[in-house]
Amino acid sequence: MSTIDEIRDRLSALEPVSIEIGDDSALHAGHVGAAGGGGHYRLRIVAKCFHGKNTVARHRLVYDALGDLMRTRIHALAIQALTADEA
Repeated sequence: MSTIDEIRDRLSALEPVSIEIGDDSALHAGHVGAAGGGGHYRLRIVAKCFHGKNTVARHRLVYDALGDLMRTRIHALAIQALTADEA
């Protein structure tokens, strides 16, 4: 399974209304993290579970859902976590 598919699969636990994942790894070729095998990704996720939560709490939900991917296959992740009203 590709890393993007794995990210999408794990984030399904947050019951997203929408999810967009981009792979920016090629832009970071030669970067130390890229050399270690971890990719650079960008995420835009819209979910009801973010309602009433600040940015840090929203990011924690994402990190918790991704688990060990954050220490292995993902070196960097730019997150935009929104509620449906914010999107």
